[in-house]
Amino acid sequence: MTVHPFVVAIDGPAASGKGTLARRLANRFCFAHLDTGALYRATAFLVLDQAGDPTDPMTAEATARRVYPQLLLDPRIRGEAVSAAASIVAAIPAVRRALLDWQRNFAAQPPPPAKGTVLDGRDIGSVVCPDADVKLFITASAAERARRRVEELRQGGSAAIFEDVLHDLKERDARDAGRRVDPLITSADSVVIDTTALDADTVFEYASELIARALEAPR
Repeated sequence: MTVHPFVVAIDGPAASGKGTLARRLANRFCFAHLDTGALYRATAFLVLDQAGDPTDPMTAEATARRVYPQLLLDPRIRGEAVSAAASIVAAIPAVRRALLDWQRNFAAQPPPPAKGTVLDGRDIGSVVCPDADVKLFITASAAERARRRVEELRQGGSAAIFEDVLHDLKERDARDAGRRVDPLITSADSVVIDTTALDADTVFEYASELIARALEAPR
């Protein structure tokens, strides 16, 4: 009998801490990690780099099909302008279809020697990997997420105003939750972890325990 790779799906809104958690979990369990948001960021970056319109479906879809793996590691896709545009292109159904196979192929065929994968994004547990072995939904209050983002930006040398960051986060939340295709939702079988009052290590240890138990259970 073929044993499929173990899959951990982590969803949640922007700046909830899901990306950091996903990377730490992948390291602990020797799994491959895919930040699926980077695919949309890469798409947005290429659109903006060519002075294109991220709201144009044809432009965004064609660009999504040109995203290459190395671009996901480019620090330029982490800028605030790219982040805002990424939320826009991510709401385009054709873009989501164009990137869906990439994500599913990664989950089904993790790069060796990994025996499993951790994918984080907005619709991993609901759409990309609905049969994931572990599903986590990481969230936090908008104010706390804005505070974290401001701290991150300032540490990186960028000026950041809390009110502006909070406004942008709320707009992004509305786009992610309100899009017609693959909206940000909490799957019924996801474990919800509200990190507002929790430190990163506490969340990490709790999630690690959930995954360890799932690995020991019959599949």
